[in-house]
Amino acid sequence: MDKNIEIEFKSAITEKKYLELLKKFNLENNIFKQTNYYFDTDDYKFNQEKIVVRIRQKGESRFKVTMKIQNEQSASENHVFLQKEQALEMIENGFNTKDFFEGIDAFVTYKVDLNNLRVSTPYEGGTIFLDKCEYCNVTDYEIEYEASSYTEGKNIFESFLKSHGIKIKPTKRKSERAFTCKR
Repeated sequence: MDKNIEIEFKSAITEKKYLELLKKFNLENNIFKQTNYYFDTDDYKFNQEKIVVRIRQKGESRFKVTMKIQNEQSASENHVFLQKEQALEMIENGFNTKDFFEGIDAFVTYKVDLNNLRVSTPYEGGTIFLDKCEYCNVTDYEIEYEASSYTEGKNIFESFLKSHGIKIKPTKRKSERAFTCKR
């Protein structure tokens, strides 16, 4: 199992700003698609507790299951890479979280998915991500900055937004947005 701490800052942006930033950073040809399949208990306990359980698919055969637990300034992520057949079985039939993640024992089933057309570029010691998200017949856009330090990352992100004429517009987590169209 891979573990990491994720410190990220994000803001919703317009389609126009998304396209402008793609062009400015010459990223139009670097966009890749990832699909997030979100899971939860039948009573949506994890979503209520800001715990994300997802299988992320990149390309035809790269899958990993992740449990992401959000706290005030960062998120703890645990990942386990999966074989394609295993991932498809889990999406079809659900799975028990204890089989992959210590300390949390719940049966979860696939609830909703979100397609993310993503591009990234290094920026000021971190990484800028531009996302076009498609879910529930909705398309929205966001900018995200991942950093290794909360204070420094917050300053860099706010400075980036200001220098590109972007007002911070808080956005919900991708999983929260996707869960607006529960099955």
